[in-house]
Amino acid sequence: MNAVEMNTYQIENVSKLLNDPEQKFDVVIAEWMFTEICVGYAAIFNAPLIWFSSVQTHWIITKLIDESLHPAYNADAIAHSIPPFNFFQRAHNLWTQLQVFYHLTKGRQETLYANEIVPIIKKRGLVPPSFNDLLYNSSLVLSNTHVSYAAATRLPQNYKPIGGFHIDEEVKPLPEDLKKVMDGASNGVIYFSMGSNLKSKEMPDLLKKELIKMFSDLKYTVLWKFEEEFFDLPENVHMVKWAPQHSILAHPNCVLFITHGGLLSTIESIHFGVPIIAIPVFGDQFINVEWSVRKGFGKRVDLSYTLAEDLKVAIEEVFANPRYKEIAKETSLIYHDRPVSPGAELVHWVEHVVKTRGALHLRSPALFVPLYQKLYLDVLAVILAFLIVLYKTARCLFLKERITNKKKNN
Repeated sequence: MNAVEMNTYQIENVSKLLNDPEQKFDVVIAEWMFTEICVGYAAIFNAPLIWFSSVQTHWIITKLIDESLHPAYNADAIAHSIPPFNFFQRAHNLWTQLQVFYHLTKGRQETLYANEIVPIIKKRGLVPPSFNDLLYNSSLVLSNTHVSYAAATRLPQNYKPIGGFHIDEEVKPLPEDLKKVMDGASNGVIYFSMGSNLKSKEMPDLLKKELIKMFSDLKYTVLWKFEEEFFDLPENVHMVKWAPQHSILAHPNCVLFITHGGLLSTIESIHFGVPIIAIPVFGDQFINVEWSVRKGFGKRVDLSYTLAEDLKVAIEEVFANPRYKEIAKETSLIYHDRPVSPGAELVHWVEHVVKTRGALHLRSPALFVPLYQKLYLDVLAVILAFLIVLYKTARCLFLKERITNKKKNN
């Protein structure tokens, strides 16, 4: 991720923006994705910083505004298991966090800040703060998460879950060809999309043929997002190069979503109350899928050469058990039951940070308490020292009295 940031600074338009002293902003919103060098933008423009997190609540970003989430009952975004953990899962979770922490604290970001950001700050006539001072001076975190599809994590006041903000309240109409397909699907539509990273066209030819054969045996209509033309399709299988996902999921005939388990797709399935079968491939997809399975609206299938057979079994299970659909609707109700929409909440908190010049009143006091004080190590040290002194004093008095009594007896 640091390499990405380095390349970003070398983009001509980015360089022009950062080096233009006429550019001024009320607030800086930067994405957090295992890199924190964007804090430098806040110093350049002398504006409050709001982090945006596109993954489920992560211990590193909570550390920037409060304190790290405890690894014993909080999963890492790139983990493959969710709480409650057994012994080995807790050990693995701790090891994962230590590895991530090591890579983030090797000094690369500080070096990048000193080489790329500090000179720009000085050009503006400002005194560059230290990297750490900037790092722990964030005003707010906007996170694309929600308790309906994740853990009920303990969060500070300036951490705002706004999961689903990207979904428009008004669903756009389907193109006529897709509308005709979905309206005419008397048994319902299975929507199959592996997102933009894992393209269906890159699957082995044999696997594609097996999937088409498996879909052809179903009584459902299958709408498959596929990036290239495919001929000789069965009547119930339709392929589209581009799919308006929100409009498809919103259609009353959409009965199942086969997905890669990305966070946005998971949120969208919950928003529209559609159960999922997920095929996780990398990154946070595994933990997203684990939560969907735990919550009860999802089924996991691993990517393998037996995918067609495994998918068929999963599809049959989802349709045979009405609880998948019921829980998807129940989860959707929890997701929608908020005082305001996530988009409106996002706007409110950004404006709040601007109005209050950084929202200092929302900051957690835990941010200013060092670890040894949080663990009461100083207090325990004093108590331990007192007990040691008390023990040694009592021992000396006992030995002294014993020696005195011995002399008297002699």
